[in-house]
Amino acid sequence: MPHSVAVTILQTSDLHGFIYPTDYRSPGNKPLGMAKLAGIIRKERSLDPSLLLIDNGDWLQGSPLMSRYANGAGNGTHPAARALKTLRYDAAVIGNHEFNYGLGLLSDVMEQSSCPWLSANIVRESDGQPAFGQPYRIFEMREGIRIAVLGVTTPFVPNWERPSHIEGLAFHDALSAAQRWITHIREYERPDAVIVSYHGGFERSLSTGEATEPLTGENQGYEMCIRLEGMDVLLTGHQHRLIAGELNGVTIAQPGYAGQALAKIGLTFDLAADGRWTLRHKAAELLMVEEDTEPECELMDMFAEDERLTQQWLDQPIGIAEGDLTIADPFAARQTDHAFTEFVNRVQMETMDAPISCASIFTDEARGFDKEITMRDVVSNYMYPNTLKVIRLMGRDIREALEQNARYFELDERTGGLRISTAYLEPKPQHFNYDMWEGIEYMLDISQPEGQRVVKLLWNGEPMEQDASFEVAMNSYRAGGGGNFDMMKDKPVVREVTTDMAEIIADYIRKHGTVRAACDHNWKVVG
Repeated sequence: MPHSVAVTILQTSDLHGFIYPTDYRSPGNKPLGMAKLAGIIRKERSLDPSLLLIDNGDWLQGSPLMSRYANGAGNGTHPAARALKTLRYDAAVIGNHEFNYGLGLLSDVMEQSSCPWLSANIVRESDGQPAFGQPYRIFEMREGIRIAVLGVTTPFVPNWERPSHIEGLAFHDALSAAQRWITHIREYERPDAVIVSYHGGFERSLSTGEATEPLTGENQGYEMCIRLEGMDVLLTGHQHRLIAGELNGVTIAQPGYAGQALAKIGLTFDLAADGRWTLRHKAAELLMVEEDTEPECELMDMFAEDERLTQQWLDQPIGIAEGDLTIADPFAARQTDHAFTEFVNRVQMETMDAPISCASIFTDEARGFDKEITMRDVVSNYMYPNTLKVIRLMGRDIREALEQNARYFELDERTGGLRISTAYLEPKPQHFNYDMWEGIEYMLDISQPEGQRVVKLLWNGEPMEQDASFEVAMNSYRAGGGGNFDMMKDKPVVREVTTDMAEIIADYIRKHGTVRAACDHNWKVVG
């Protein structure tokens, strides 16, 4: 028996259904996708045939291929299950986006997959037991080495998800659940190493320990590394960051988004005199996907027809834009009323019969609509499976929400102009947490102190009364308070629809045939 053994763990996370090397916005071979990762996985298996391959969650939502399948156009085995089986994954962890299409689809994928799905802190409300079978799995490696993999999911899911999609489930604190199960595993399973695969990220700077976001419990990775006893490796995700290193003696990794990278953890064990294995060395690295990385032919061929039909669906013309609905500069479009955001707000107001609405430009890649509008244009600008709600807010809530929006900006001392606040760029871009409103008139002055930047707020030409109530249309994520909008949380829901917003926009365009650019310049941001 050798006195030293090396073990390899590979991790993917936040693939969001990207299999082909495309971002679906434009043609071209992009440095992303499961097919390219598959080639790297195959190479690593040639070096270590007994490696562990773990997915850290958010597989089932995010790409047009996945949304098309989930909305009834696909049939047979789910694409994610096919990929997990083909690439011989050893375990998968449940991410928050796994619930976006309901428990029925998630259950189907679990049954069709060849690997266990893990989550220790999602339990049945009825009896408090793990809702999806095993919270952890013990893997017997070479020379009898035992590796425990514990799955944990961010408990913030109820703040974002439709209640019907998580009915009967309770989401416990990830930190306390992880410690409880690590203690159990160490006592009863006696593994040689414990790996926690956590679909969540880091709430503090890895270098300084300073909070990088409100400490809501959405991300607890830093606290886990500081407080958990008995954890050797923490695999993370959710934030779409590229991380490989060590924190407080815990090896950590996070491999980005949509197949940008594969995280590789190397563990080295020595055989002690008492016959037990001792973990002597551990290290993390990221294996990056490049433009010239060759995609795996098996996966490309397996999903060729799904991809062809998806591209065909995306290229369907659904309407015409009259006037300019393009977004040339997203940052400029977030500083003053813009025809595209006015269009989205008007769709929400008409669909929900609401006098006020708020909406976002989700990413800096959003480009609005050209003259001929296709489904590709819709899903490129609105990629999340949000639904619509109308909630009742008081005037003071609207003012508070606008003050929260104002935190998106800060003054650039060098130029004297505006720039995006660091908090909205690090540790990941959060442009989707800045809203633009329609149905009211307002002005934000960023030169004023935080909390005093709403210098104008009118309703029907008069100052908005703080104690008056208003019906406001918004997406389901924001209506649940997502993005640190606590003033929205738990407010009365007046109306809601269960159709995804992308389909609502597409149906609106199909119905009208031609949509006209308009802008009433009801708001602006100054510095």
